[in-house]
Amino acid sequence: MSMQNANSPPQPSPRIAVYPGSFDPITLGHLNVMERASKLFDRLIVGIGINIEKETLFTPDERREMVHRATAHLPNVEIRTFSGLAVAFVKQCGARIMVRGVRPITDIAAELTMMMANRRMAPEVETLFMIADGELAHVSSSLIKQIASVAGDEELTRFLPREVVPALRARIEKHVVQTPRA
Repeated sequence: MSMQNANSPPQPSPRIAVYPGSFDPITLGHLNVMERASKLFDRLIVGIGINIEKETLFTPDERREMVHRATAHLPNVEIRTFSGLAVAFVKQCGARIMVRGVRPITDIAAELTMMMANRRMAPEVETLFMIADGELAHVSSSLIKQIASVAGDEELTRFLPREVVPALRARIEKHVVQTPRA
Protein backbone atom coordinates (compact mmCIF):
# COMPACT_ATOMS: atom_id res chain seq x y z
CA MET A 1 0.00 0.00 0.00
CA SER A 2 1.56 3.31 -1.02
CA MET A 3 1.02 6.59 0.74
CA GLN A 4 0.40 9.67 -1.34
CA ASN A 5 1.73 13.09 -0.41
CA ALA A 6 -1.10 15.64 0.03
CA ASN A 7 0.59 17.91 -2.54
CA SER A 8 1.16 15.25 -5.19
CA PRO A 9 -1.28 14.74 -8.06
CA PRO A 10 -3.79 11.90 -7.71
CA GLN A 11 -2.61 8.47 -8.80
CA PRO A 12 -4.14 7.58 -12.17
CA SER A 13 -7.07 5.20 -11.93
CA PRO A 14 -8.13 2.85 -14.72
CA ARG A 15 -11.67 3.03 -13.33
CA ILE A 16 -12.05 6.76 -14.08
CA ALA A 17 -12.46 8.09 -17.61
CA VAL A 18 -12.71 11.65 -18.89
CA TYR A 19 -14.80 12.70 -21.88
CA PRO A 20 -13.64 16.21 -22.89
CA GLY A 21 -15.38 18.40 -25.44
CA SER A 22 -17.04 21.74 -26.03
CA PHE A 23 -20.61 20.34 -25.93
CA ASP A 24 -21.97 23.57 -27.46
CA PRO A 25 -24.68 22.32 -27.19
CA ILE A 26 -24.73 18.72 -26.01
CA THR A 27 -26.29 16.47 -28.67
CA LEU A 28 -27.93 13.05 -28.49
CA GLY A 29 -24.71 11.70 -30.04
CA HIS A 30 -22.70 13.10 -27.11
CA LEU A 31 -25.26 11.74 -24.67
CA ASN A 32 -25.16 8.31 -26.31
CA VAL A 33 -21.38 8.18 -25.86
CA MET A 34 -21.72 9.37 -22.23
CA GLU A 35 -24.34 6.73 -21.43
CA ARG A 36 -22.26 3.92 -22.92
CA ALA A 37 -18.96 5.12 -21.42
CA SER A 38 -20.58 5.47 -17.98
CA LYS A 39 -21.29 1.72 -18.08
CA LEU A 40 -17.61 0.94 -18.72
CA PHE A 41 -16.11 2.96 -15.85
CA ASP A 42 -16.80 3.54 -12.17
CA ARG A 43 -16.74 7.27 -12.80
CA LEU A 44 -17.01 9.32 -15.98
CA ILE A 45 -15.93 12.95 -15.81
CA VAL A 46 -17.33 15.09 -18.60
CA GLY A 47 -14.95 17.99 -19.19
CA ILE A 48 -16.47 21.11 -20.71
CA GLY A 49 -13.57 22.74 -22.52
CA ILE A 50 -13.11 26.50 -22.33
CA ASN A 51 -11.30 27.95 -25.31
CA ILE A 52 -11.34 31.76 -25.22
CA GLU A 53 -10.32 31.86 -28.89
CA LYS A 54 -13.37 29.87 -29.98
CA GLU A 55 -16.74 31.58 -30.28
CA THR A 56 -19.38 29.49 -28.56
CA LEU A 57 -23.15 29.74 -28.51
CA PHE A 58 -23.35 29.04 -24.77
CA THR A 59 -21.15 30.06 -21.84
CA PRO A 60 -19.19 27.34 -20.00
CA ASP A 61 -21.65 27.52 -17.08
CA GLU A 62 -24.64 27.17 -19.43
CA ARG A 63 -23.02 24.20 -21.16
CA ARG A 64 -22.21 22.60 -17.80
CA GLU A 65 -25.83 23.04 -16.70
CA MET A 66 -27.20 21.55 -19.94
CA VAL A 67 -24.90 18.52 -19.66
CA HIS A 68 -25.84 18.16 -15.99
CA ARG A 69 -29.57 18.12 -16.83
CA ALA A 70 -29.08 15.70 -19.73
CA THR A 71 -27.02 13.27 -17.61
CA ALA A 72 -29.06 13.48 -14.39
CA HIS A 73 -30.04 9.82 -14.85
CA LEU A 74 -26.38 8.74 -14.80
CA PRO A 75 -25.25 8.65 -11.15
CA ASN A 76 -21.55 8.08 -11.90
CA VAL A 77 -21.16 11.08 -14.23
CA GLU A 78 -19.52 14.26 -12.97
CA ILE A 79 -19.35 17.48 -14.99
CA ARG A 80 -16.42 19.92 -14.76
CA THR A 81 -15.08 22.78 -16.82
CA PHE A 82 -11.44 23.10 -17.84
CA SER A 83 -9.12 25.21 -19.94
CA GLY A 84 -5.89 24.16 -21.54
CA LEU A 85 -4.96 20.80 -22.97
CA ALA A 86 -7.51 18.01 -22.64
CA VAL A 87 -4.77 15.46 -21.91
CA ALA A 88 -3.54 17.62 -19.00
CA PHE A 89 -7.12 17.77 -17.68
CA VAL A 90 -7.36 13.97 -17.86
CA LYS A 91 -4.21 13.66 -15.74
CA GLN A 92 -5.46 16.35 -13.33
CA CYS A 93 -8.61 14.25 -12.81
CA GLY A 94 -6.51 11.22 -11.90
CA ALA A 95 -7.70 9.28 -14.96
CA ARG A 96 -5.85 7.16 -17.48
CA ILE A 97 -8.57 6.99 -20.14
CA MET A 98 -9.72 9.80 -22.41
CA VAL A 99 -12.99 9.06 -24.19
CA ARG A 100 -13.41 10.68 -27.60
CA GLY A 101 -16.67 10.62 -29.49
CA VAL A 102 -15.96 10.40 -33.21
CA ARG A 103 -18.09 10.58 -36.29
CA PRO A 104 -17.23 8.05 -38.98
CA ILE A 105 -14.89 9.40 -41.65
CA THR A 106 -15.14 13.13 -40.77
CA ASP A 107 -13.31 12.99 -37.42
CA ILE A 108 -10.95 10.04 -37.68
CA ALA A 109 -7.87 11.71 -39.23
CA ALA A 110 -7.91 14.71 -36.86
CA GLU A 111 -8.61 12.51 -33.82
CA LEU A 112 -5.77 10.12 -34.69
CA THR A 113 -3.38 13.06 -35.04
CA MET A 114 -4.50 14.41 -31.65
CA MET A 115 -4.23 10.97 -30.06
CA MET A 116 -0.63 10.60 -31.25
CA ALA A 117 0.28 14.06 -29.92
CA ASN A 118 -1.38 13.21 -26.59
CA ARG A 119 0.60 9.95 -26.42
CA ARG A 120 3.82 11.94 -26.79
CA MET A 121 2.81 14.32 -23.98
CA ALA A 122 1.24 11.75 -21.67
CA PRO A 123 2.02 8.14 -22.64
CA GLU A 124 0.14 6.88 -19.57
CA VAL A 125 -3.17 8.22 -20.95
CA GLU A 126 -5.01 5.96 -23.40
CA THR A 127 -7.64 7.25 -25.82
CA LEU A 128 -10.87 5.32 -26.27
CA PHE A 129 -12.72 6.19 -29.48
CA MET A 130 -16.47 5.68 -29.38
CA ILE A 131 -18.88 6.21 -32.24
CA ALA A 132 -22.44 7.17 -31.37
CA ASP A 133 -25.11 4.68 -32.31
CA GLY A 134 -26.04 4.54 -36.01
CA GLU A 135 -28.74 7.16 -36.37
CA LEU A 136 -26.77 9.61 -34.20
CA ALA A 137 -23.30 9.09 -35.67
CA HIS A 138 -23.58 12.07 -38.04
CA VAL A 139 -24.90 14.59 -35.48
CA SER A 140 -22.62 17.47 -34.52
CA SER A 141 -23.05 20.71 -32.59
CA SER A 142 -22.22 22.54 -35.85
CA LEU A 143 -25.10 20.79 -37.62
CA ILE A 144 -27.45 21.76 -34.80
CA LYS A 145 -26.42 25.42 -35.06
CA GLN A 146 -27.07 25.33 -38.81
CA ILE A 147 -30.58 23.86 -38.59
CA ALA A 148 -31.81 25.33 -35.29
CA SER A 149 -33.28 28.53 -36.75
CA VAL A 150 -35.44 26.63 -39.26
CA ALA A 151 -36.22 23.35 -37.46
CA GLY A 152 -39.16 22.92 -35.11
CA ASP A 153 -38.79 21.76 -31.52
CA GLU A 154 -39.89 18.20 -32.34
CA GLU A 155 -37.36 18.05 -35.17
CA LEU A 156 -34.61 19.27 -32.82
CA THR A 157 -35.43 16.53 -30.28
CA ARG A 158 -34.26 14.03 -32.91
CA PHE A 159 -30.77 15.46 -32.38
CA LEU A 160 -30.77 17.04 -28.89
CA PRO A 161 -31.81 16.03 -25.39
CA ARG A 162 -35.33 17.42 -24.85
CA GLU A 163 -34.05 19.51 -21.90
CA VAL A 164 -31.68 21.41 -24.20
CA VAL A 165 -34.18 22.49 -26.87
CA PRO A 166 -35.71 25.47 -24.98
CA ALA A 167 -32.27 26.92 -24.16
CA LEU A 168 -31.14 26.50 -27.76
CA ARG A 169 -34.37 27.99 -29.12
CA ALA A 170 -34.04 31.05 -26.83
CA ARG A 171 -30.37 31.54 -27.74
CA ILE A 172 -30.97 31.20 -31.49
CA GLU A 173 -33.90 33.63 -31.40
CA LYS A 174 -31.86 36.12 -29.39
CA HIS A 175 -28.93 35.74 -31.82
CA VAL A 176 -31.15 36.20 -34.90
CA VAL A 177 -32.70 39.37 -33.40
CA GLN A 178 -29.27 40.82 -32.58
CA THR A 179 -27.67 39.96 -35.93
CA PRO A 180 -28.05 42.87 -38.36
CA ARG A 181 -29.45 41.96 -41.76
CA ALA A 182 -27.54 42.95 -44.90
